[in-house]
Amino acid sequence: MIEITPRENPSRLLTAGVPVLAAVLSLVLAAIPLAFAGAPILDAYGQMVTGVFGSAFAFTEMLTRATPLIFTGLAAAVAFKARLWNIGGEGQLYLGAMAAVWVGTGMIDGPPILMVPLVLLAGAIAGGLGMLGPAVLKTRFGADEVVTSLLLNFIILIFVQMMLEGPLKDPMSLGWPQSEPIVDAAVLPQLMEKMRLHAGFLLAIGTAVIAHVIMAMTVWGLKIRAVGENPAAAKHAGIPVTRVFLAVAFASGALAGLAGVSEVAGLKGYLTADLSPGFGYTGIVVAMLAGLSPLGVVASAIFIASVFVGTDSMSRAIGVSSFLADLTVSMSLICVLLGGFFARFRIRRLKAGEAA
Repeated sequence: MIEITPRENPSRLLTAGVPVLAAVLSLVLAAIPLAFAGAPILDAYGQMVTGVFGSAFAFTEMLTRATPLIFTGLAAAVAFKARLWNIGGEGQLYLGAMAAVWVGTGMIDGPPILMVPLVLLAGAIAGGLGMLGPAVLKTRFGADEVVTSLLLNFIILIFVQMMLEGPLKDPMSLGWPQSEPIVDAAVLPQLMEKMRLHAGFLLAIGTAVIAHVIMAMTVWGLKIRAVGENPAAAKHAGIPVTRVFLAVAFASGALAGLAGVSEVAGLKGYLTADLSPGFGYTGIVVAMLAGLSPLGVVASAIFIASVFVGTDSMSRAIGVSSFLADLTVSMSLICVLLGGFFARFRIRRLKAGEAA
C-alpha cells in the first residue's frame, strides 16, 4: 500500500529541474522509435544538431520558428496562471493575422513608423476579443472555457476561409484563396540580410520580459496569481475576480493574436488558411514545459522549435518520418506533467499495519 502526500516546501531546484529533465528524457525516449525505424541513433541526433546549429541560416530558421511559439506560449501561460484555460490560441492567432491583413493591405496609408504599430495593435485587439467571448460566457453563465475556446478555433478558421474566398481574396492570386499582400510599410523588418528572421522575434522576447515583470513584480500580477490559487479567497480579500478574469482573457488572446501578426507581417506577407501548422496548440505545450514562467516560455519555445527544425533536417538526411518531432513534443509534455506531479507530491510505501 502506498501513500501520496503533498510536499510542504518543494525545493526550487526540484521545481526548476523538472522541465529540463522532461526535455532531456523526451529526447532519450525518442531514440526508441528511431531504433525501430532502423535509423542510426547517434547519426540521427547529429543531424538534428546540425540542422539547428550547423549554419547561421539554420539557426535563424529555428528562431523564426520559435517566434510564434513564444507568443502562443505566453498566451497560454498568462491565462493558466489565473486558472483560465485558454485552448483557443489557434483561432486567436488567425484573428490577429486577419486583422493585420485588413489594416495592412491598403486600408490606411502611412509610413512604417505608423503602419507597423497599427498592424500590431489591430492584431492584438482582434486576438483579445477572440478570447473575451469565452471568458464572458464563463463569468456570466459558468460555461466551460475549455469547450468554448476550443470549438471557437474551428468556427474562426471556417470564417477565415470564407473571408479568403470573399472580401479578403487577392484578385491577382489566380484563384488561390489568399489575401492581398501586406504593404511594404506594414512589414516587420528583417533582422539579418538574406535571412527570414524578423523583428517579431525581438518583440516576442520583449513581451516575455514585460510579462515576467508584470507577473512577478506588480500588484496586478499578484492579483492574477491570487485568483489562480483560490478565486473564493481572492474575492473575499477584495480582489475583483471577474475583472481579473476578463483582463487576463483579453491579454491572453492579444498575445496569441500577435503570433498571427508576426507570421503575416514578418514572414509570409499575406494570409492563407494554412498559415499555422498548429502554433496555438503547441503553445500550450510550450507553456507547460516552461512551468508557466514567461521567461521560461522563451527557452521552452526555442527547445521545441529546435526539435521541429532539427527533425526536419534529420528526416531529409537519413529518411525517417518528420512526425518524430510531434512525438518528441508530445513525450516532453507527458514527462513534464509526470515530473510536476512528483515535484508536488511525495510517494512512500506504507509498512504493514501502518495507517494511511
